[in-house]
Amino acid sequence: MNKLNNKVTILMADDDPDDQILLQEALKENNIPNSVCFVENGEELIDFLHRRGKFEGVELLPGLILLDLNMPKMDGRQALKLLKADPILKKIPIVVLTTSRADSDILECYDLGVNSFISKPVNFAELVDVTREISNYWLGTVTLPESK
Repeated sequence: MNKLNNKVTILMADDDPDDQILLQEALKENNIPNSVCFVENGEELIDFLHRRGKFEGVELLPGLILLDLNMPKMDGRQALKLLKADPILKKIPIVVLTTSRADSDILECYDLGVNSFISKPVNFAELVDVTREISNYWLGTVTLPESK
């Protein structure tokens, strides 16, 4: 196993506070030291990445985005379209992590340029396994572009 790139910040866009806590706990369970930031909808995601509004002081772009599809204000699909249309932001890998298992969602996300589509596990042990796999691949195996 490669050494994880702990300099990469993970940004999770998910409106469910329980899912946010569970993700943090799963990362901790795997001893994944990466910093994790959270936004609650697509509008906040775009603002975070453009360093607007309450995210004005954000210094670095995340190296990996975990994106839920079903969020208020702007859902994950709409945010994905905007991100992949932006010449700078489109380079950030995006892993859809959602409860959806619908073929139409999977196809639409890949058509929009998502890097991976993962259905959220139903229990914590499976989430620990999924976060380990995501971390091993995205933070250990692949070479990510430098965040600025």
